[in-house]
Amino acid sequence: MNIKTLILIIINSLIALVVAVLSFSFYKQFSKVLNDRILLQLNSIKTLKQIQVENLIKSEWKLFLASESQYQNFDDTTFMLSESIKNLEGVYDFTSNHVKKETSIGFVSNSEKGTKVKVLDYNKIKKILLERTGMGNSGESYLVGHDYRMRSQSRFFPDKTPYTMLVKTEGVTNALKGINGRGAFADYRGIDVYSVYSLIEVSNLKLVILSEIDVSEVVIPLKNLKSRLIGLTVAIFLVAVILSLFLTRIITNPIRNMQKSLRIMAEGDYNQSNEFIKNSNEIKEMFDALANLKASLQGAVKFSDDIGKMNLNTNYKPKSSNDLLGKSLIAMRDKLIEFRNNEENSRIIAKRMLVDGLENERRRLSRELHDGVGPYLTSLKHYIENRVENEKKKTEMKRIVDDTISEIRLMSNALMPSSIDDFGIGATLTNFVESLKKSTAVNVEYEDLTKHEQTNITNHQGINLFRISQELINNSLKHSKAKNIRITLSEFDEFISLFYFDDGIGFDKNNVKLGSGIINIKERVEICNGKIDINSTTGNTTFEIELPVEL
Repeated sequence: MNIKTLILIIINSLIALVVAVLSFSFYKQFSKVLNDRILLQLNSIKTLKQIQVENLIKSEWKLFLASESQYQNFDDTTFMLSESIKNLEGVYDFTSNHVKKETSIGFVSNSEKGTKVKVLDYNKIKKILLERTGMGNSGESYLVGHDYRMRSQSRFFPDKTPYTMLVKTEGVTNALKGINGRGAFADYRGIDVYSVYSLIEVSNLKLVILSEIDVSEVVIPLKNLKSRLIGLTVAIFLVAVILSLFLTRIITNPIRNMQKSLRIMAEGDYNQSNEFIKNSNEIKEMFDALANLKASLQGAVKFSDDIGKMNLNTNYKPKSSNDLLGKSLIAMRDKLIEFRNNEENSRIIAKRMLVDGLENERRRLSRELHDGVGPYLTSLKHYIENRVENEKKKTEMKRIVDDTISEIRLMSNALMPSSIDDFGIGATLTNFVESLKKSTAVNVEYEDLTKHEQTNITNHQGINLFRISQELINNSLKHSKAKNIRITLSEFDEFISLFYFDDGIGFDKNNVKLGSGIINIKERVEICNGKIDINSTTGNTTFEIELPVEL
């Protein structure tokens, strides 16, 4: 093998290997990111539809209980229900009892007035599940019963009765075992799909909800990327071959000149020795350039390997303004950093929405207890005072009603103190601590340094500060054996500070697994874009929390 062929093989093999490694790494990383994004989007869609279905069933159940009608949307000739089923109480799946096996979610209630039965309008559930925003061309969401039969209309088989379709897939099996998850597997059609699944449990009703999209649709961008990478690799290889031919010519010409000079010298003519020395210097420079190229490629491969391992803090400097490979790798790293930051922001926003939804539900329940049940009990108390003549019974009944009113007020205040909307976090914590002092021997001191009338603390921040304070005090009372607790809430121009201290036994942050209470506190601080500093020793445990002022 001559040197020209050897150089061609070495240079082109090296370039082909580097391009192949880079293309494969980029393809694998893009594939992983795409899979994660698809599953995350499907999970969001599934969660939204699950919440909508659960809320629909719960709201219909409440309306059903409040209604006076005995039978609503129910026909004995349509359902084969035994008397034992009618004597039950709650939400049930009547699909298997339907003559035509149509999806039927039934409500049954038994009271002194008799038995009430209602069947939920299936079109309401169908409308939720057939909403396909963000589902692509092949995506769908559907319900499956405990008998592995479909309970909602398949968009691929719109003319089939759902109950006739058996769906014994991996997702349904796992969900019925209480395992919520995601993955890629064959669906009820035998087609590979990306799927997320979980179990809906309302009263006695158990349904599996799944959101899925065909793998073949998801991998279309991957196939396009693969074709482009193959085309790019071939193009780079062709360019490399042409360049290597040119380079080998530059390299082999000095060698041929050297060979010619040696032949001349072999014939006894030594006058060509200067030309021989000149040619040797050119060859040395070429090999030096090759060594530099190797080092440059090693740096690029190492940088791409770091990116493939998601080590995005690694640095790489292009060799020059014309280093397209280096610039492309840096651009890819920057895009991955941006993607990771967006994912983190999305995670925090999702947590914030979950916490806000929980607090709104607590506020609603507190208002219903205070404004709904409270007036009825007050009216009852007034009735007792004016209509019951037996003083002994009147006194006993008034005591019971007063105790009930007091308990409801405590429940309402625990769910969401009304003062937090009317007077702010400062006054709410003051009232909470004063109330707490009446039921515990621990010395609890609270210092309110907020701006009151001119406060910049938002309602969202106030609720989270209140929940954090509740959790901290609860942990101290349950676990720390503290005798003294001090809380200071301060408001400054740029941030809000919550300082908490107790003199309990403390805990070792390095060796003790923090419970869900501390985790909830950290999550609430995180969704408020704040920071927390925890220090704990025997007799001195402190939590220092700072939240930025939201202008």
